Parts: sequence; structure tokens; C-alpha cells
Amino acid sequence: MNADITDIALRQLAEQVAQTAIAQHHRLVSAESCTGGWIAKSLTDVSGASDWFECGMTAYSYEAKQALLGVQPHTLEEHGAVSRETVMEMVSGALVHSGATAAVAVTGIAGPTGGTEDKPVGTVWIAWKRRGGYPTAVVFHFDGDRDAIRRQTVAAALHGLIELMS
Repeated sequence: MNADITDIALRQLAEQVAQTAIAQHHRLVSAESCTGGWIAKSLTDVSGASDWFECGMTAYSYEAKQALLGVQPHTLEEHGAVSRETVMEMVSGALVHSGATAAVAVTGIAGPTGGTEDKPVGTVWIAWKRRGGYPTAVVFHFDGDRDAIRRQTVAAALHGLIELMS
């Protein structure tokens, strides 16, 4: 993914998500950690978002992930916040705790600190799920500074929403 994703590119992706959600009669929810609500912001920048966007949940801490999204303490202790297991529970919890029909969840290390040898800065897990379906999760290794990593995460999340709903 391109590290130089512009606001215009994100706006265009959000508009595609909106068109797809409307065409497929979906209501969306986002569960975000490393993006800090940027996915929800991108989607609600589109006029008429109240017709297809349900809510966004920003859960940065372990406690918030548990309280808002139902992530199990054992999952966080065993696998950490930046893991396939955690993002799968986040995306499922977002659907459980909302009236949405499609969800995206993200958790990662945007840097510049926080990375480890096993999970370097730029490691991001994204999951998508339709109500009644099974979640899918993908790990990404983005390059660049904090802003670039977050932009790439938002773009990948939006691309995945379009695929999920199509």
C-alpha cells in the first residue's frame, strides 16, 4: 500500500464505501485502536452518513477493549492487543454491541514507539465481518511515520469494507 495516501484519496474511498453500503443495505460500525477514530471520521465526512453508518468505537486500552467490545482478558494477556485473536474479538464485539450489519476493526502499532522484534512499528491487524458471518483478519506491515501508518490502515480498512459488502 502507498505510504503517501492523501485526504482526497481517503475521501474517495469513503464515498465508495457509502455507495456500496447504500446499494447493499448495510449499516456500518468501526472498532478502532491505532487509528483513534479516523475510520469513523472518514466515513462520517460523507454527507448522509447517518443513513448507513451506525457508530464508531475507539478502544485504545485493554480495559476499553474489554468493556466496549467484549474482548476477553485472557485473549489480551495471551496474545496482546495487536494480534489476530484480539482483532477478531473486536470485530465480533462491534457487531454484538451495535445495530450494524457490517463491521471493521483495527489494532496495531503506529509508532514511533511501541514496536518489538515480534511486532515492529507498522504491524496492523484489520478484521471485517458481516452480521451472521465469519470474521476475516489480515496482518499488514506498513511503512512510514505514525501518520503514514495510520493513513494506510484507514485506506486498507475502507478497501476491505467495500469488498465485504460487494
